[in-house]
Amino acid sequence: MALFGIMKSSINIPSLLPQFPCRKAELSDRLSSFKLNSLPTGNKWAIADQSPSSTTPFKNFDCLCKNMEGELKLYKNVLKKVGENYSVKGFYMVDAMQRLNIDYYFQQEIDEFLATQYSIFSSTYASGYGGQDLHELSLLFRLLRQQGHYVPAEVFEKFTGKEGKFCREKVGGDIKGMIDLYEASQLRMAGEDILDEAEQFSGKMLKEIISASNGFDKAEFVKSTLEQPFHKSLPIFTCRNLFHGTHGLNGWVNALQDLAKMNFNMLQSTYQTEILHTSKWWTELDLEKELKYARNQPLKWYIWSIACLTDPSLSEERLELTKAISFIYILDDIFDIYGTLEELTLFTKAVTRWDIEATEELPDYMKIGFKALYDLTNEISYKVYLKHGWEPSLSLRKAWVSLCEAFLIEAEWFASGKVPSAEEYLKNGIVSSGVHIAVIHIFFLLGQSITKESVDKIDNSPTIISSTATILRLWDDLGSAEDENQEGRDGSYIECAMKKEKMSRERAREVVMAKISDAWKSLNRETILGNIFGSSFTKASLNLARMVPLMYNYDHNQCLPKLEAHVKCLLYDHVPL
Repeated sequence: MALFGIMKSSINIPSLLPQFPCRKAELSDRLSSFKLNSLPTGNKWAIADQSPSSTTPFKNFDCLCKNMEGELKLYKNVLKKVGENYSVKGFYMVDAMQRLNIDYYFQQEIDEFLATQYSIFSSTYASGYGGQDLHELSLLFRLLRQQGHYVPAEVFEKFTGKEGKFCREKVGGDIKGMIDLYEASQLRMAGEDILDEAEQFSGKMLKEIISASNGFDKAEFVKSTLEQPFHKSLPIFTCRNLFHGTHGLNGWVNALQDLAKMNFNMLQSTYQTEILHTSKWWTELDLEKELKYARNQPLKWYIWSIACLTDPSLSEERLELTKAISFIYILDDIFDIYGTLEELTLFTKAVTRWDIEATEELPDYMKIGFKALYDLTNEISYKVYLKHGWEPSLSLRKAWVSLCEAFLIEAEWFASGKVPSAEEYLKNGIVSSGVHIAVIHIFFLLGQSITKESVDKIDNSPTIISSTATILRLWDDLGSAEDENQEGRDGSYIECAMKKEKMSRERAREVVMAKISDAWKSLNRETILGNIFGSSFTKASLNLARMVPLMYNYDHNQCLPKLEAHVKCLLYDHVPL
């Protein structure tokens, strides 16, 4: 099986910029439009070679890079200067950079700025740091917590009454304050009742504002905040919404737009090149010939990777992660569509032994599938060893074995007609979600904080993994939606709760929503209070959880209209400069 490294750029990109892949002429000529809406439903996420793109938006690529270099130097200096003391202006800048998906260019400056602000907060909290302004305090709270600086939820007590309820008289009618309080509440941990109350209170107030908007110019932004609060959204998809018109809630969004637009177009070029590599790999792998009824969705698998690993410099890591993710889907289809229970049992034993010869009794499609998985795991392990000095094959093998065992349990339930308890289903479903496979590959591909302790911990599905997996499994179950080309045989938490615990569907859905909320609180705790896996891995895990609602929000036609719209904008629609 061939693996493809990312191209080396022939362009002298300024040192401030990540090393974007070069759009060489031969690749540019092959670049296809990959239009989603022209494909049959079952192949909607295949990568189809159609007519080459009629536009070449990056003829002046060198010039674009130089323009970005000047912009970056300017704003780096501004952020450094304002960060010398307590600075609301600096908080606005950081917020705008994050929303516009350009924060990775300023990561060192942002780290230093927020560390300074947290130091000031820690030394002046008792005397009322952050003032009495709800908007300012909420923004400070969210940005510091996002960065892993613990700010106590009690800072909001000044806006509550005797029973811990927020008072309209104390918060006033500040729309910015309500928006930022709602955003801040998304970073709550278990036991922080005041933040639960903050979400309910601010959410109710914002809905009232929308209902009485009468042409209110910020109503659309308020609505999008309620639907997609920043902490649970992905700026790679949402940043483009800020390119149109002015953004009255944060002037820095307007000031940084030119830089964000240049970045968007450069990322688009990078992603298009990576799609070509993914397409070539998938075509040469040629598994589609043996697994005719399996999902042929390399574009969807790749979208997972760009959502998790947003740094432009991580091209090779995105490509390798896409390959690993593809096998989660391939194995799922083998267990759900192809294999008999006897064959699946033998297949799981072969994976457990990690022995090619153990597949002799299996049908050809299983032999070919296991051989491809075996080769991929060994090749990724070798690349990780060369780059980071750690040989991860044992950890990766254990993760694949656990996934197959979880799939086998579901196959046994289906074959026997057994309906497990909701909690039994969820315990197994956390493993069969495939999240552990994705994040353990991310961990080793990033190579940050690899030690014996961290490897031992990640092998055993720590909270940062189990929380993310819970979010994915329950979101998938919430709609009880079937993926394209899927049989829908795996059951759901809601179905199990209704049959075994005799819950009503409405009550079961309430339980699921509560569990998703609790899982987010656990994930927030890992982010805010820290873990041993490193900041890049933590961000990738958060991004995976953020991607889940988009990836599993099927409509009645078993399609993903919101995701398809985002992908079209991200990959194909050039932003005029």
